[in-house]
Amino acid sequence: MPAWDAYVTPAEQALARREWGRPQGTGTRPALLVVDVTRAFADDRYPLGCPHPRPCIDAIRRLLETVRRLGLPVVYTSGLPARNPAERGLWKSSGRPPAPSLPDPNQIVPELEPLPTESVVRKRRPSAFFGTELASLLTYHGVDTVIVTGMVTSGCVRATVVDAFSHNLRVVVPEEAVADRIAASHAIALFDIHLKYGDVHPLSEVLTWLETLGGDAGAGR
Repeated sequence: MPAWDAYVTPAEQALARREWGRPQGTGTRPALLVVDVTRAFADDRYPLGCPHPRPCIDAIRRLLETVRRLGLPVVYTSGLPARNPAERGLWKSSGRPPAPSLPDPNQIVPELEPLPTESVVRKRRPSAFFGTELASLLTYHGVDTVIVTGMVTSGCVRATVVDAFSHNLRVVVPEEAVADRIAASHAIALFDIHLKYGDVHPLSEVLTWLETLGGDAGAGR
C-alpha cells in the first residue's frame, strides 16, 4: 500500500487522476541520485536530522549494490557551507550549528560512502540541479532516467525530482529509499511526485527493473 493511502482519500485520488497520473515509464540508461544522505539529515543529533533514517539508508545500500554491479552512474549530493548571509539565502531553519563535538554535518554517512569514480555535487539550495554541474554529469553519461533517493522527501528530494522532470528526464523514486521527518509530508510529497513528475515504485520493483537492463545500460562512458 503506498504511503499516501493513509492521507489521501480514494475520492481525492480519483479526482486527481481524472487528468494526471499516467505512468511515465523508464528509459534504458538510468543513473542513481543519492540526495543529501549526510549526517545533517541522517542523524537526529543534528538540528535537521530525521528520527528514523535506517530503513532509507538500508534501501539505498541495496540499490547501490545493484547499480554498481551493473556499472551504472551514481551521483551524490551534499551541502555546501555558507560563509555569509547571502550564501545562506532565505532558508527558514534557524541555521544554528551542530554541537562542536559532532562530525561535519555535510559528510555522507559512512554506510553509503561514494567510490572514487562517483561524483559528489555540492549545493546550497533544495534541488540538486540548481547552480550545480549535475545536468552536465548526466549528459556525459548519456542518462535518460534518474532514480532519485535520499532526504528529505518533501524538500530536496521533491525539488530534485521536479527539476529532473523539467530537464525531460524520466524519474523513478523507490518508496523505501526516501525519508522525511514528518510522515504526512513524506506521503503527500510521494503522491504529488507520482501524480505529476515521475513514478513511485516499491524498491523490489525497481531492483527487478534494473536487473532486466543487464550490463548494456552501463556500457557507455
